[in-house]
Amino acid sequence: MKRLATVIGVVALGLAGLTACGGGDDSSSDSGSSPNAPASSQAATGAKLATADVGSFGKVVVDGNGRAVYVFDKDTSGKSNCEGDCLAKWPAVAAGDGTPQLEGIDASLVSTVTRSDGSKQLAIGGLPLYLFASDAAAGDAKGQAVGGVWWLVGADGKKITTQPSSSGNGNGY
Repeated sequence: MKRLATVIGVVALGLAGLTACGGGDDSSSDSGSSPNAPASSQAATGAKLATADVGSFGKVVVDGNGRAVYVFDKDTSGKSNCEGDCLAKWPAVAAGDGTPQLEGIDASLVSTVTRSDGSKQLAIGGLPLYLFASDAAAGDAKGQAVGGVWWLVGADGKKITTQPSSSGNGNGY
């Protein structure tokens, strides 16, 4: 039950972050929108990926909120193998509906994969991208090398296998 509450909290925070990122006012007199348009303008946009300096790892790929993204060694190119409890700890980086906004990342490296539930997930070099639920803020990289299978992604799209300076928590999948 605690895990479900954590997942719901992460989803709520993510949605709140997306809502906060949508500029403009909240009035219903939005010029240019049609009556059949989705309620959220974010639904028609793609996710954002950028690069940022994170700890001793150098420039890594981050999401639109500055949170580090990871790849999973048990995934194969074009397919996510993180489901259930794994997905609760390692939420997928959702692709959104539009073209991803990229800063500092070669667009030819970025693609999407279709998850088993039909949702779209961003990928780099064909490998699906995830966040780590224990990374509370931009600049955190607590998921690096967890279980020896979770890795940050460098600006070049390759996984970073540098071990963190402190020992990992071993709670990865």
